[in-house]
This record gives sequence, C-alpha cells and structure tokens, in this order.
Amino acid sequence: MIVKTYCARMDHGGCGILAHVENGEITKIEGDSDSPLSRGTICAKGLAQIERLNHPDRLIYPMKRIGEKGEGKWKRISWDEALDTIAVKIKETIERDGQKTISFAQGTPKGLEIYLMIRLANLLNIPNISTPGNICHMPRETASNLTCGFFPIPDYSGLPACVIVWGSNLFQTNEEGIIGSQLRRAIDQGAKLIVIDPRKTGIASRADLWLQPRPGSDLALALGMLRVIVDEGLYEKTFVDNWTRGFPELVDHLQQYPLDRVSEITWVPKEQIVKAAHLFSQTKPACIQWGNALEHTLNSVQCARALLILMALTGNLEVPGGNVNRPGPSIMRPGELVQIKRFPDKKEKIMSPEFRLATMMGFVPSQMVVKAILTGKPYPIRMMYIQGGNPLLSYANAKETFEAMKKLDFLAVSEIFLTPTAQLADILLPAATNFEFDDIGHFGLPHGFILARPKIVEPRGECWSDSKILNELGKRLGLAQYFWNDMKECLDEILKPAGMTYDDFKNMGILKGKWEYKSYEKKGFNTPSGKVEIFSQQLKEWGYDPLPHYQELPESPYSTPELFKEYPLIFTSAKDPFYFHSSNRNIPSLRKLSSDPIVLIHPETASHLGIDEGDWVSIETKRGTIQQKAKLSSEIDPRVIVLSFGWWFPERKDLELSGWKESNLNILTDNGPPYDPAIGSTPLRAVLCRVYKAQSFNRGPED
Repeated sequence: MIVKTYCARMDHGGCGILAHVENGEITKIEGDSDSPLSRGTICAKGLAQIERLNHPDRLIYPMKRIGEKGEGKWKRISWDEALDTIAVKIKETIERDGQKTISFAQGTPKGLEIYLMIRLANLLNIPNISTPGNICHMPRETASNLTCGFFPIPDYSGLPACVIVWGSNLFQTNEEGIIGSQLRRAIDQGAKLIVIDPRKTGIASRADLWLQPRPGSDLALALGMLRVIVDEGLYEKTFVDNWTRGFPELVDHLQQYPLDRVSEITWVPKEQIVKAAHLFSQTKPACIQWGNALEHTLNSVQCARALLILMALTGNLEVPGGNVNRPGPSIMRPGELVQIKRFPDKKEKIMSPEFRLATMMGFVPSQMVVKAILTGKPYPIRMMYIQGGNPLLSYANAKETFEAMKKLDFLAVSEIFLTPTAQLADILLPAATNFEFDDIGHFGLPHGFILARPKIVEPRGECWSDSKILNELGKRLGLAQYFWNDMKECLDEILKPAGMTYDDFKNMGILKGKWEYKSYEKKGFNTPSGKVEIFSQQLKEWGYDPLPHYQELPESPYSTPELFKEYPLIFTSAKDPFYFHSSNRNIPSLRKLSSDPIVLIHPETASHLGIDEGDWVSIETKRGTIQQKAKLSSEIDPRVIVLSFGWWFPERKDLELSGWKESNLNILTDNGPPYDPAIGSTPLRAVLCRVYKAQSFNRGPED
C-alpha cells in the first residue's frame, strides 16, 4: 500500500511524499511527483524519517525523575500518573502564586500543537507563552501586517523575471510554506538572481549578482538600495502616488544614508549596491525571498519593513511573479481555535508588554522568561511545560538558560528523544512522530493553504501526539467543555467551515484559499490608511521608529572598537542542511552526512592563527568558549567566521547532558539588552569573537 502525505517535522515541511506500507510498517519513502508544491523532490531529511520513527532511543512511555535534575535516573509511570502530576502542579502553582508564574513553551511550531497549547493557556488565563517568535518569522509577519496588511509570498508560479534571495538558503533549509525546488524552477526558467548573504551558498553560486554584507548590516544595505531607487527615480510613480503613505517622509529620511556611509557600514562596494538596485527595480516582475537570518539582530522588524518598502516602491506587490497575498481557505480561524476571547486582559498581564508586536502575537520573548526565573522580576516563573523544543540549544545565552531550567520548581517536557533540555525534566512525556497521528499542516501560516498529514502507522509504545496530550490535560484541569472526546473531533471542527471532515480532507491532500492578484484595487490594503504604510503612524504612536532606521549592533567594529581589538572576528551562523535546528543528531544516515560541527574560516585567517583544515578550534566571546572543527573557505570575508548551529552529542553519555555546551554556539550569545524594541529579537549573529587552535575534540571512550 502507498499512502500520500506531506513531509513534516524534519524541516518546516511541505514536500509531497509517498509512504510505502507493508504489514503496518513504513518500508520506503519517496518523493511524490504529483505534488503541486515539490513535484517529486525530496531531501536526505525526508528520507530519514523511517529511521526516526523506528529509532531504538525513542521515548516510548511517560517517566518521572527520581534522582537529581540531569542525573539521568527515571521511573516509568502511567499516563494517568503523568497527567495527574502535571495537572496538580498547575493547580497548586496557580493557587499559591497565580497564573502568571507558569510558562508554556514551544520550540519551532510544527503543527496544530502550538495552537492547542495556546488554547489551554488562554483558558487557564496563563499569560506567558515562550516561543521562538521574536527570532523566527514573527518580525517579518508583524512588520508585513503593519506595512501592507498581509505577508507577501514570492510568487514563483507567476514567473518572476528577477529574484532577490536575502538571508535565505532555500536549497538547503525550506522556509515555512516555501520549498527550494520552487525557487530552483524559477531560476531554471531564466529569472535573474541576486543573492545577499555573507557566505557563498549553493544559491549564491548561481547568482547573477552576489552581495556579501557584513553580518547584521542588512538593514543598512536595504536603505542604500532604497536611496538609489529614490534618487534615480527608479520607482513605480503611479503605484507610489496612489497606493502608498509616507513616501515624502521616506525621501527625507534616506538622506541619512548616502552610499559612502552605507558601503562603510555593510562592507559592500557602492557599485554593487547600485547594480543590485538597478537590476531589481528594472527587471519586472521581481520578488524577494527573505529568510530567518534577518531576524537575529535588534533591527529585525525595521529590516523587514525596509524590504517591504523595496517591494512596494518597485511595484512588485500583488502582481504575478512579485510578492503576493495568499489568503487561506475557509476553515476555523486561529483566534477561535486558541480561544483568545476567553482571556480578554492577556495584554495587561503578559510579562513583557513593552514589546508591543510580540504581545500582539501573544508570546513572550524567550530571554524574558529565563530572566524572570532567575531574578523573580517582574515576577517569578515557578514551572514550565515545554513541547517540541530544546531551549538549552536554541535560547540565547545557554549558560543562563541552563541555570534557569535547573531553578524551576517543576518542569514537564514532551519529546521524541532525550534531549539535553528533556534530561532536566521532572516529568517526561513520549511524543508521537508525524506518521503516528492525524494532523493539519501549515494551519495558521500566511501561505494560503493547509496540508493533510494523515496517520499512517500506530504509535510506538505509549507515544501520544502533543495535541492529544494537551487535549487530555485540559480535561484534567476542569476544562472538558472546551476540549474534545478525541482529536478527530477537533480536526473535524477546524474543517467544518469548509464543509468537510478530516476524512474528506485526507483524500484532497491540499486545500487552498481564494487567490487573486491586485486585490487592493477592490478594497485597498488592510492597513488603517488602506495603503502601503511606508511611514507607520501606528509604530510612531507606540514609541517606535515610524521609518526604518539602522541601529549599529551592540558588538561591532564601529560600536565597540576596543572590544573588536580583543575579539577581532565576527561570527555568523548557518543551519546544517541535514538537521532541523538542534534535532536529529542521532539519526545514523544524517550523522554520516554531517558528523561534526563545522566552522568556516578564511584560509588567510586560518594561516595567521596556525589553523589547518580539520583542526578543532576554540571560538571565544565575552560569554564563553566552544569548540568546532575548522573548514577553510576562501568565499567568506577574512574578518568573518561561520559557525554551525544546534550541536549536541546524543551518543556521548560521558558528557554532561549529552554534550550540551561543548559546541553549542548559544554558549557564545547574549540574552541581555538591547533588543529589537518592538518584538524583542536578540543578536544571535554578528557577534565579536576570537578563534585559536584547540586540542583535538574529546571524541569520548567509544573512539
């Protein structure tokens, strides 16, 4: 039997796959050539899903800690005991200290479980939900909603004549709703390609123009391109006159950004800035493929706004081949699913109301939760429930995160494997993988479609889906009327507005909304003025910059020249193409493809430091030191190194928490201010460091 489904939880997902099933087991996975999204393409992560499903180290029953935190001593317990324990801890904490002293936390959102978590928190009036939103997607999404009223999707099917790929590497890591093969087809069909990235990625190797900015200076570069377009009259005058607000203010504002200054900030020659501005503005239609890298500095929201303004001035919003609006299908709205109306005063109770855009989206920047645990300010966090996340690897300032996780009165974690964070839990819950339960993919994402991801095999052991766990936990907390007898009822209710059940949806595979171009001509843009808001009155009223203004980074050759003398290199980072953030280091086929954490170093820099290819090196910042393995690359700036993200060593039982700190780049990052003022982004890239040759990495007794 062959079952059609969509890849999930090995990346952001979306590639169509065919699962071959025999005797209740998946025996083979291959790409689905009929998939309208991926057309048969599949990556190593997609093929490795069977290994994850059948991995001998999976958590397969609930457990409670019986030793010290992190000691690795566990006792098997029943689901009843596990859920009852968590429910009692929640009730006791609320009664003793109040709802605000509890935090729920989600890693990278992967399915419906994030919405079920928010639903439970809202029904309990628990205001503090920690997500990666401030450093992943939300800066772009909130900036888009403020500026043009929708999240602009690259329209690859509309045959763009030019594409800017900015801080994105789709050939190796898919974005939410966008797959690398879609970009590849556009390039193959002749689209001009501009790539903006500090390293020469596979995409950059195919570029007509590659710009190599100093890490973290993207906003300055965008403002330089806008300056060229405005000064030379390369904008679409009719669209600007009729459909934008604040263009005269932008013209005045850009006088602060002459190309000489922009070139000095970004390290990009003036001629290249001009060439990029000309190519993008004069090659129609054109679109921008932006990536997560833009959201890892204190300029995250304003950088996204600058790129939105680039789309608007060049007349590339809502046109075929440009950046388009993709309304979703007629199903239950996310706000209804999360029961936001049951918690009307959440904005007043949330821990960090100063980050207005984070508060609008209903989450707290992760570093604020960590600091509240440690300092008790603005009030203490006593307990956490974490699902699908590994804060010790993914939160900035990993040492501080470690101390916070240890200090909690109670920590419950739902996971597939025993990650470093899970090893600190008081209660461990075994989570099902994507093939073991019915799910709806891409719900709530602004890409205009949802995907059916049906159950294919029975869960291993006693594993439950995260959504089922939350549904059952809600019942035990006295909220049965707001939850479902089983998850099939939940899925059917979500799809009811579309006039279908989940069984109907499974047969369809994908459900799209009603898509059209230039919808603003009928009803305007979904902003207060009905136009693209170049000058944002809303941001001004909130006390933020109404126009994109570049702030130099807290550590840089320009803001901290004395520190730069001590730490003369700048690190940025890259996600490994064979892993999804910090997950899957224990999958054999993937680990063979990427066995060690790699740091890219320019040969000149390496020679000066006495470092050879394959040497283990120490990377040091003010906050700590890690080790990664050197790989020499002449296609990065000699002043820059590129670190691997998300590394720990599941096979290393001899190291504390499976080697959570040996190669973890967040040992090097800071979680203190300044942050992006509107959403709380932290500087995870563009950090000053130094590098020196280390002793060979301790490979452990196995070797």
